[in-house]
Amino acid sequence: VLGALSSGLLLYGASLTYGYAGTTLFSGILTAANDGHVGLGLLIGLSFIIAGLTFKVSAVPFHMWTPDVYEGSPTPVTAFFATAPKLAAMGLLARVLFDGFGEAVGDWQQIIGLLAVLSMFLGAIAAIGQTNIKRLMAYSSISHMGFALLGLTAGNEGGVKAMLIYMAIYLTMNVGTFAFIMSMERDGKPVTDVSSLNQYARREPLKALAMLLLLFSLAGVPPMAGFFAKFAVLNAAVQAGYTWLAVAGVIASVIGAFYYLRLVYYMYFGEDGDGVETPMSPAAWVALMASAAIMLVGVVNLLGVEGAAASAAAALVN
Repeated sequence: VLGALSSGLLLYGASLTYGYAGTTLFSGILTAANDGHVGLGLLIGLSFIIAGLTFKVSAVPFHMWTPDVYEGSPTPVTAFFATAPKLAAMGLLARVLFDGFGEAVGDWQQIIGLLAVLSMFLGAIAAIGQTNIKRLMAYSSISHMGFALLGLTAGNEGGVKAMLIYMAIYLTMNVGTFAFIMSMERDGKPVTDVSSLNQYARREPLKALAMLLLLFSLAGVPPMAGFFAKFAVLNAAVQAGYTWLAVAGVIASVIGAFYYLRLVYYMYFGEDGDGVETPMSPAAWVALMASAAIMLVGVVNLLGVEGAAASAAAALVN
């Protein structure tokens, strides 16, 4: 039902845009707003399009479906929801904003900035009390999408570049993390409660180390690649004059570090009890180890992502 609602919002926004611009081509919409004055009808259409697309990336206030879907779906399905659709929707949102409504930057910056702040804080705060690791990752993804939107709020080429870097690193971190979550079981049955990680490092030190690197990167702890991803979007906001948004992002990041470090605490210093087993297929093991290695090694030059993101941003904005 909620998926149909988001599609309805997106289509209604597209129809309004067509009605006022006379075309659905990005170039035509840009021309319709090229006189320096964007009509109210176009802005209303844009608002509905933003609502439909931010629903897909789980941004507040369109996030309500995410925790239940993450928790209730099979873990491989959850892993898919956490990665591919978000990357695609964020890319489409950037195209709509810059290719179609590039002349209305001052109008949509306010909307995207508000969604970014709400997403960063609600996701970070709500994740603190979660005992189910999949539900925790759901709220974590909401917060991360807030940081990605922070890059778009900058409204320039540097902001788009930062957003693309952030999404690439976010996707890599989640691939490894969900490869681990998919393997969590006890007596042959899937386990998702965070307390099952108690003393995990004693049983599987290498896998625990890989998860530690991924969790540190998700939290934005230097020198992990996740730190440089967050620094990129925060710096883009500052360069665009949105220092208050960058400060809000730093505060949200500090709050978010708590629940990631709590998982590390369970793995290394938790109480003795019924532990979790993590039998992995070769593909899952490679995904976990490769993702963790990228988080550590990628700090050198972000493994080429920065150059690719710069080229994509230049093509999109210009």
